[in-house]
Amino acid sequence: MAVPKRKTSKSRRDKRRANHKAAVPALVECAQCHRPKRPHHVCPTCGTYRGREVEPLETPAP
Repeated sequence: MAVPKRKTSKSRRDKRRANHKAAVPALVECAQCHRPKRPHHVCPTCGTYRGREVEPLETPAP
């Protein structure tokens, strides 16, 4: 059975866990209503994408 030869120090353990944080989503300003929105997504406030009005889907996407 594999057993560690030495105890993992708190410093080494915490360095490994330093990248486990949740990422903050990127936001850009909508060109139409100037509200924050996700890049490459339809604006949830005004419903535009790349300067065009986008119609909502009649059925939800799978």
